[in-house]
Amino acid sequence: MASAPSRDLETFENPNPERDYTIRMEIPEFTCLCPKTGQPDFATLQLAYVPDQRCLELKSLKGYIWSFRDEGAFHEAVTNRILGDLVAAAEPRFMRLTAQFNVRGGIWTTVEVEHHGRQR
Repeated sequence: MASAPSRDLETFENPNPERDYTIRMEIPEFTCLCPKTGQPDFATLQLAYVPDQRCLELKSLKGYIWSFRDEGAFHEAVTNRILGDLVAAAEPRFMRLTAQFNVRGGIWTTVEVEHHGRQR
């Protein structure tokens, strides 16, 4: 069965909610479109989070990231949107998303956003 882009984010029960631990992911194939030119933008996303009751399910995360492929978005806006959606789905204790965009017009852009949730 083929995968498809989707904005649905699935989670699963954290197997160790009593403990703080960090889950780190690197997503090297993020793409969206420049909202001014329509040309593709490429980025590597680095996600780090401390789960609370739920963890992000990887296949749904892949489909979610893929869903931005044909969408025009400024780097700052799309990075904040992704963090907001991931926080809404997983409700982590902490989450950081770093988006390292490839050069555009001779300028490299990195956007880093954080969520500080419930502390134990």
